[in-house]
Amino acid sequence: MRAADEVTFAVEGRAVRVRVSGAGSPVLLLHGIARSLEDWSAAHDLLASNHRVISADLPGFGFTRAFPGRPGLSAFARAMVGLLDAVGVEEPAHVMGNSLGGGVAMTMAAEHRDRVASLVLVDSVGFGREVNLSPLPMTYAVLAGLPLVGKRFAPLAREAGAQVCRDQFFDPSYATPEMIRHYGRVGRQPDFRNTFLGTAFGIGVPMVGLYPGWRRRLLEQVRDSGVPVLVVWGEADSVLPASHLDAARRALPDAQFHLFGEAGHMPQIEKAEDFVALASEFVAKASS
Repeated sequence: MRAADEVTFAVEGRAVRVRVSGAGSPVLLLHGIARSLEDWSAAHDLLASNHRVISADLPGFGFTRAFPGRPGLSAFARAMVGLLDAVGVEEPAHVMGNSLGGGVAMTMAAEHRDRVASLVLVDSVGFGREVNLSPLPMTYAVLAGLPLVGKRFAPLAREAGAQVCRDQFFDPSYATPEMIRHYGRVGRQPDFRNTFLGTAFGIGVPMVGLYPGWRRRLLEQVRDSGVPVLVVWGEADSVLPASHLDAARRALPDAQFHLFGEAGHMPQIEKAEDFVALASEFVAKASS
């Protein structure tokens, strides 16, 4: 499943795995927690017909090693600004982020305003407290890594990871065996566990919810930035419920909004063509 045209760029002395395709105004695509740039493959290819598209693994996820220091929204945003520099993008980029990637995209707009032309937030963190991140996959992964007893828990870890993949979608067939194997490999990368735990507990507590303080501050900063924003959601999202879209309307009254029916947490996969058509129209207006 790994992209055939992947390359690496040096950012802060570390190799960041990316895909760069097409020509035109720059678009940066950011994935969610515990995921990788492959979540944007279909949308990347479609967007590349009219844009210079950069998909990236956030440090510590995918197949990019973690950067020094604590992972979190500000650290990820700083790394992505460094990546834009490394790729040679000087003009503001249109940043599209799914889930955690949406929080990173908003942080870029808040803390690096001159580097962001617009935001497309796809089922993004930041709008509500509720989040469904089951602790079982991480628990089984920890147990599977223990000496002596680890092999006993390996099948449970694999099946829990597979179920997490299926739960991302309205139509679970999108979680293909190839995707499940890919994210199994991602979850075994050396920095994955620490990056996952550090990121998750930095923004909330699993099974309790996302902290309100950082959400309130970040949304205020995004609203004050004046960056054009499009917020989209999958109606059947089981990770971040579609009710967060109502919170987004209240927090960002000048933004545009769209709800995809029969789509889960990643409409950029399940509704790739419709998503790209909507996002492309938004980007064109934001660029004019």
